[in-house]
Amino acid sequence: MAITLYATGLHTEVIGFAQRGLLATGLMNPDVEEIAQARMNENENKAETATMPDPSQADFNFKLIDKEGNTKSLADFKGKVIFMNMWATWCPPCIAEMPSIAKLHEEMGDEVAFVMLSLDQDFEKAKAFDKRKGYDLPIYAPAGNLPAMYQSSAIPTTFIIDAEGNLALTHKGMADYSDPDFKKFLKSLQ
Repeated sequence: MAITLYATGLHTEVIGFAQRGLLATGLMNPDVEEIAQARMNENENKAETATMPDPSQADFNFKLIDKEGNTKSLADFKGKVIFMNMWATWCPPCIAEMPSIAKLHEEMGDEVAFVMLSLDQDFEKAKAFDKRKGYDLPIYAPAGNLPAMYQSSAIPTTFIIDAEGNLALTHKGMADYSDPDFKKFLKSLQ
């Protein structure tokens, strides 16, 4: 049976399905309460110090290719909270978290800009996966090299950029993004 799963490529989805059970525990979720408190403390300290360039400013010089083949820039989403998730169809943890991202997109897609960045070598695989699963997520492929701040040794990796253009969160690994605390966190970044 294992050979059949690997031969058909379904092993990724089976492993991803099993990992959804781990996500249900909430143990893998980012501690957004701690992050929100740290940001509040940082903002208080900024008022007391001289103005210096913010090292957590997001890099908006990142070109993307959308499902239709159009080139966009991350700058097109400036002024909105951006949820950028790096994933691939061959990555079981990516597959495991995808239903929670789809639910979050369904609930907050008007308030938050979603950039589902496929790292598949064949972008058609990512588009076919999205269609087959019925997610209808805004899927993109990188139009060039990833800027240094978005390079990660792990996938999935999720970057949250606040409405002011600051990198508010980097989370490596899978998470349940439909969690109410996470939604509250995203709203606080608007």
